[in-house]
Amino acid sequence: MADGKGLFEIKVPDVGEGIAEAELTGWSVSVGAQIKEDDIIAEVMTEKAAVEIPSNASGKVLYLGGSVGDTLAIGSTLILLEVDGAGNTTVEDVAKRLASTAPATAAAPAPSIPSKPVPKPRPEASAPRPAPKAATAPAGAQRRAEGERPLTTPSVRKRARELGVDLRRVMGSGPAGRITHEDLTHFHQTGGQVAASVAKRPQRSGETEERVIGLRRKIAERMALSKSRIPHITIVEEVDVTELEALRGQLNRARAETKGKLTILPFVIRAIVDAVAAQPNINAHFEDDAGMFRKFEAVHVGIATQTPGGLIVPVVRHCEAMSLWESAAELGRLASAARDGKAKADDLSGSTITITSLGALGALATTPIINYPEVAIVGINKIAVRPHWDGKGFVPRQKMNISCSFDHRVIDGWDAAVFVQKLKTLLETPALLMLED
Repeated sequence: MADGKGLFEIKVPDVGEGIAEAELTGWSVSVGAQIKEDDIIAEVMTEKAAVEIPSNASGKVLYLGGSVGDTLAIGSTLILLEVDGAGNTTVEDVAKRLASTAPATAAAPAPSIPSKPVPKPRPEASAPRPAPKAATAPAGAQRRAEGERPLTTPSVRKRARELGVDLRRVMGSGPAGRITHEDLTHFHQTGGQVAASVAKRPQRSGETEERVIGLRRKIAERMALSKSRIPHITIVEEVDVTELEALRGQLNRARAETKGKLTILPFVIRAIVDAVAAQPNINAHFEDDAGMFRKFEAVHVGIATQTPGGLIVPVVRHCEAMSLWESAAELGRLASAARDGKAKADDLSGSTITITSLGALGALATTPIINYPEVAIVGINKIAVRPHWDGKGFVPRQKMNISCSFDHRVIDGWDAAVFVQKLKTLLETPALLMLED
C-alpha cells in the first residue's frame, strides 16, 4: 500500500437471524471508484428480503468480492478499500482468507492478493445490440464500456421504466458512472428517446441472455417447489358482489376521510378469517419433510404483490384481531414498502394463508399456485357487470369469480368446497362481515 494508506475490508453483514448466506444481486460501485461512508455499495438477496449494503468507510475500491449471481457467505469479504490512515486489515490476512474461501457458485478457488489487491474478473452476460447514442449527456458523465450494466438505484430503474427510457443509453455522473435521478431527467428532457419510426418496420435478429438472479430466482425456486411437491385442486366459484360494492361505496363516502379508503381486499380478509374459524385445517402448514400438519389460531394473510423486481408476499399479521380499516391501513403500508423495496424480513414471512389478485387486469378465472408450505390460496378475479336471471328477467349485477387452490394431500375436495361456499356466502351477504365493526 502507498505511504499513509491502509487497507479496509467490508464483509457481508449479518442480514437476519439464521441467515448463513446471501445472493449478490447488484453492485453500485466498481473497481477504482472513490466512495464515501454510507454510500450504497451492493444489494444482496436472502430467503426473506432484498437488502442494500452501505459502506462504513470512505476510500478507493480495490477489490470486489463476487460477481452478480454469486452466493456469498455471511462474514466473507465483500469489498476492499484503500483508505487514508490505518485500515482494519492487511494484505497478508486478506490473501490468506481468500485463498481458503470463495463464493459458493464459483468453480475456481478465490484469487490471491499480492502487494496490492487485484480486481476479480467479472464475467459479463451476452449484451444486446448497442442502443443509439443519446442526443446529449450531462456534464461530468462517465461513458460505460459496451455491454456494461448501468449502475443505479432501484428507484431510478423504476422511474426509467415509467418514462420508457433505456438506461443503457443514459450516461451517469455519479460515482463510477452511477446514474442519478438528475441524469435521467436531463436525458428525458433533452429528447434522448428515439422517436417511433413511421417508415417500414425493420427486421430484428438480436437476442440477449440474462442470468436469473435475485428475487426472480427465488420466485422460480418457490414456484417449482410448490408445483413439484403439492398436488393442487382448484375450485372456481362465481360471487355476486353487488351488495358488497354498494356497502363499500357507502362506507368510503361516510368514513374515508377519517378512517381511510376501503378496497375489496379487507372484506376478503375478513371473510377468510370467519371461514377458517369453522375450518382450521385450511389455515395451516403441511411440512411434508417432517410429516407435520401445523394448524394456526392466528390468521396471518399473505398478499401476493407485484413489484418492479417481481412478485413478493407481504404478510398482514393477526387479521383475526383487525377491523376492516385496520387491515386496510396495514395493506397500504405493506404494499408501499414492498414496491419501494423497503419491506423488512418480518414483513415477508410467516403467512398462514395467501390471497392473490390481479385487480382490474385479472381474468375470468385463474389457477393460483399455493405458497408452500401453506395448504390454501384464495385468488380474486376482476369484477364485471354480468346479466343475472332473477326469475322474471335479466338484470345487471356486479360479479367476480374466486379461484381457490388447495393441497389435496391434506384437504379433501368436500372440505375445499365447503370453504369456498362459506367465502361466497360471506361476500354476498356483507352485513355478516360487519357484525364486530
